[in-house]
Amino acid sequence: MKVRVIAAVVAALLAVVGAVLVSGYVRTADARALEGTETKEVFVVENDVRAEMPVEELSQHLRKQTVPVSALAEDAVMDLAEYKGRVTAVELRTGEQLLGSRLVTLNSLQEPGRVAVPKELQEVTIQVSADRVVGGQVKAGDFVGVFASFDQGPEDKPATELVFHRVLVTSIQGAPVAAEASGEEETAPGAPPVPEGAMLVTLAQNAADAEKTVFAAEFGRIWLSNQPVDAKWNDDGASMEDFFK
Repeated sequence: MKVRVIAAVVAALLAVVGAVLVSGYVRTADARALEGTETKEVFVVENDVRAEMPVEELSQHLRKQTVPVSALAEDAVMDLAEYKGRVTAVELRTGEQLLGSRLVTLNSLQEPGRVAVPKELQEVTIQVSADRVVGGQVKAGDFVGVFASFDQGPEDKPATELVFHRVLVTSIQGAPVAAEASGEEETAPGAPPVPEGAMLVTLAQNAADAEKTVFAAEFGRIWLSNQPVDAKWNDDGASMEDFFK
């Protein structure tokens, strides 16, 4: 019995030593093969990577490998720092070189008319008429102010307040349609069409703000203002007794 155990241990040791020797030989052979050849170090995918993975998380799935310049992909990535803030456009497979063309901005992966949701925020969609969205002129990527109106405010009186500032619009659906002029009313030549119809506006907010937006849409009315970066306002955000708490 002891002889068998010893034999098994020796066999295992020999297998390990053999693997090390083979690995060393392969590395030496690779070095000999590249001797005198111009080479570059590139990033190679070490294990499969999902699409839309941030570059900041990508390094743990890569390894550096020396390859002949003749085998270098045209847009092989040499420095990950140059692609900070980008994501993988597609799934990456083990063994392939990392290409710059596969590292893109997240917004470029979105459907036309959409922008990416900032990290840790969520999307909430409200339905408003075009006249409450700056005549339907707001578009994805714009920042808006959110006004809430209630027939009965904190003192049982009608109340309107600008409750959220610079909220990102991630998408908008339902373009305004020009209202047909009646026989008595005519649109002046060159005047913009009168907007009509409902629009679906999707906003990026944190959970607490999204709750208040839904509350205002459910029990009151919402207006949106186009709010550029230099717009000024006269309060610091949600109040109106926090929608009556």
